[in-house]
Amino acid sequence: MCGIFGIINQNEKILGPTLIEACKRLSYRGYDSVGCATMDEKWTIDLRKDAGKVEEVSQKLLFSEMKGFSGIAQLRWATFGAPSQVNAQPHFDSAKELFGAHNGNVVNNIQLREMFLKEGMTVRSTNDGESCVHSVEYFIKRGFETEEAVRRATTLLEGDYAFLLARKGEKKIYAVKKGSGLVIGIGEDGNYVSSDLPSLLFLTRKIIRVEDGEMAILEPSKVTIKKIEDGSIVKREVEKIEEEMESAKKGGFSHFMLKEIYEQPKVAMDLLHLLNASPIIEKFIEKLSNARNIYFIGCGTSYHACLFGAVAFAQYSKIPVIPILAPQFIAQYLPTASQRDIGVFVSQSGETKDVLRALELAKEKKMQALGLVNVLGSSLMKMSDFYLPLACGYEISVPATKTFINQSLTFLYLAAKMGGMDTSLLMDFPKAIQETLSKSEKTVREVIPIIKNYDEYYCLGYGFTYPIALEGALKIKEVTYCHCEGMLSTEFKHGPLSSVRENYPIIFVVSKTDIPVALSGINEVSCRGGTTIVISTEDERLKLNSKKIIAIPPCNDLFFSLVSVVPLQLLAYYSSVEKGYDPDFPRNLSKTLTVD
Repeated sequence: MCGIFGIINQNEKILGPTLIEACKRLSYRGYDSVGCATMDEKWTIDLRKDAGKVEEVSQKLLFSEMKGFSGIAQLRWATFGAPSQVNAQPHFDSAKELFGAHNGNVVNNIQLREMFLKEGMTVRSTNDGESCVHSVEYFIKRGFETEEAVRRATTLLEGDYAFLLARKGEKKIYAVKKGSGLVIGIGEDGNYVSSDLPSLLFLTRKIIRVEDGEMAILEPSKVTIKKIEDGSIVKREVEKIEEEMESAKKGGFSHFMLKEIYEQPKVAMDLLHLLNASPIIEKFIEKLSNARNIYFIGCGTSYHACLFGAVAFAQYSKIPVIPILAPQFIAQYLPTASQRDIGVFVSQSGETKDVLRALELAKEKKMQALGLVNVLGSSLMKMSDFYLPLACGYEISVPATKTFINQSLTFLYLAAKMGGMDTSLLMDFPKAIQETLSKSEKTVREVIPIIKNYDEYYCLGYGFTYPIALEGALKIKEVTYCHCEGMLSTEFKHGPLSSVRENYPIIFVVSKTDIPVALSGINEVSCRGGTTIVISTEDERLKLNSKKIIAIPPCNDLFFSLVSVVPLQLLAYYSSVEKGYDPDFPRNLSKTLTVD
């Protein structure tokens, strides 16, 4: 979830303050490094970058003094290569004739770096943004003009990304969009390009939206958009933007939580591309295959992903896994741990103290530690023997949504691969989330009046949907301050059934294969006057026995249960808004828990 920004003017001027302000307005996206590059009338390129925050890096490297007629700025959220000065962007080509920066993930980065090194290119980092620049260099070396080299470079780059590039001797910025955001700003004395609106609104309200599969050539007095496939010119009208800064940050959504729920198809696809290309997958599988005991260790939402992963491993790879809360691991399993055991440690922030403490003690027992990491450069990444990046980008809203999806999806991918299944089936998962978002939101809103007057109720699941029920209940508790208890549905009759009274709401999350089991529980509630809300497939048996069904559109059984968390996320969000709370910042909670 990096941020890129470019500016091109007719005449040379001080660009530093504009670049700094653009970076600040992109900083809500999350980042670990920042850099700027400018080019002046003598074709001198001034490139400054480092790991750290905009304020400290810009002050240390004197960004405010940078001048030229064009400039590119970038905020980096690490996926390939740890946060560092050399991995920060923008990047040069070998001869320092080109400079550029990107947003997104180039998933064949490792293979490209090897190819570029064999070509004799100077590769300075392990960052995939540099691969974008070298891909253009690759075709320039073969005699192509810059525009054609940029167009052809996309044939080498796999993944979802957008990148900006400039070249000595040309008053142009080339911009490419393939999956990541890109917006053009039309100014009075120049033009601009950015990942998204917030970094443009202080400069102009006139914008052109670049679509996937297109490239833009920015010059001081004009912008040309072309199709990457054949170079044909695209005509697109200029829009006048009325929305304010905060609205632009949220992409038109009312809250970051809703925005991040709707980002889940995109980040899931990003992750699948990464997993398909990652050489670390085989190392993970080798370690897991040879372990005596496997523990999936996390807290809160991450623990629910661990629980989901354990079910997936049992069902698809036929390998037993012990999911466990990090503090309880210390008491319950650490005394028997050895070097033959593996722990997969999971944390959204990578700084969760309970998880890091469990990892530290596990390594003292010579256990091998694998990590699922969303924040590269975090303590969890550094302490893990191997890690897989989750590619979620920054989550601003305190309740974790897209990180749960990608943690669970990673476990599902590993389980399927270890079980000899066709992991390409998972490529339909992002589409299934998108369809569920589109088709379930109206029904979710209709459920709000049923539950809004209750301060406590239950969310029940079974098998694969048990961790989904736990996660849904946690989201509801976090943002509505109601006590929604997640439980195994078959346990409900062992005590909590006594709480059911007239119209009392109970949410059931039901996989297609577990409908017969669920029907008994549903009727135990409904015959006592309770209101049953079922999240499942459109099934006649469920329709006949339930008060309300929130339907999951038809999709593969492999990931049906994971998709079913989406209506629960929406239910939590809209319930919070109905009560007048801010779901992004629930009281008493922090995004990163670094205390006991």
